[in-house]
Amino acid sequence: MHNIETKIVKIEDLYNDSIDLPCEILKNGGLVAFPTETVYGLGALATLPDAVKKIFQVKGRPGDNPLIVHIDSADKIREVAYVDDRYLEIIEKITPGPITFVLRKRENIPYEVTAGLETVGVRIPAHPVAQRLSRCAGPIAAPSANLSGKPSPTDAATVIEDLRYRIECIIDAGESAFGIESTIVDLTRTVPLVLRPGPITMEELSTIFGAVEYYQPRQDEKPLAPGMKYRHYAPEKRLQMVEPSELANFIDKDVLILCSKETKESFLKNVDNVYVLGEFERPYTIAQNLYRSLRYLDKSKYEEGVIEKFPEYGIFFSIMNRIKKAISKG
Repeated sequence: MHNIETKIVKIEDLYNDSIDLPCEILKNGGLVAFPTETVYGLGALATLPDAVKKIFQVKGRPGDNPLIVHIDSADKIREVAYVDDRYLEIIEKITPGPITFVLRKRENIPYEVTAGLETVGVRIPAHPVAQRLSRCAGPIAAPSANLSGKPSPTDAATVIEDLRYRIECIIDAGESAFGIESTIVDLTRTVPLVLRPGPITMEELSTIFGAVEYYQPRQDEKPLAPGMKYRHYAPEKRLQMVEPSELANFIDKDVLILCSKETKESFLKNVDNVYVLGEFERPYTIAQNLYRSLRYLDKSKYEEGVIEKFPEYGIFFSIMNRIKKAISKG
């Protein structure tokens, strides 16, 4: 499994450079890491159960953790899932983009994709390479392209670090724009249920759907979607979270401080052991850099890390969801 010759396909022109090689690899049952606007995904053709199984083997992913099916347009959604007309119109308006819809699966989507569930997460990514790849190969089942539990990759170099010699192909098409995984909304309920917060915020979802609820899974419960149950996005080194004003307590310790630019300027001026995540006033910069910062911590000279606690509204709600997973023991 670890002696595969991995082809690196560099894409400069997102719309015209050839993706013939990764497309053929997918059709022949191989695995391809590819860019999306959220994070890089590790894909297999969703209709090939044996190929899908390899995703779980390569990542070391728990078998009860379902995958998301990526398609290239809303027109294809009924090829993989059943969807109510009232939701199809909304989906057509807000896609492509960083949002996944949980729907009742069709028979052509095997249970290997859904971890035995009768529902499937379907996403229409906005990244042109992801769209082209699905258009060429078919629906692609894909989680994030990292070893299970580690921070998700937002560039090809990170994918290469985790998965080279384990998969057949890695597409390098630059950095992901959002840096955290898609929002997941379950549309099989009476009221849309947010299973995972993401780039499209709770507030935006309430406007789109009229009303939404947020789901808090129990630890003993089978995951209904990716990112719900297991410790995720986590560095190998210990990470704790504290209030911004408490970060100054770690100035003279063997600890890497992860915080916003504004917090550094307020409490940590002229301090060396600081990694700036982004700007509080531009919170999507924090989302974009979050996973990169966690991997930086593992490579740094510091024994552990401490990260700023953020308020829980807007995109910060999604950022805090990932931070809590990263510091979780379970």
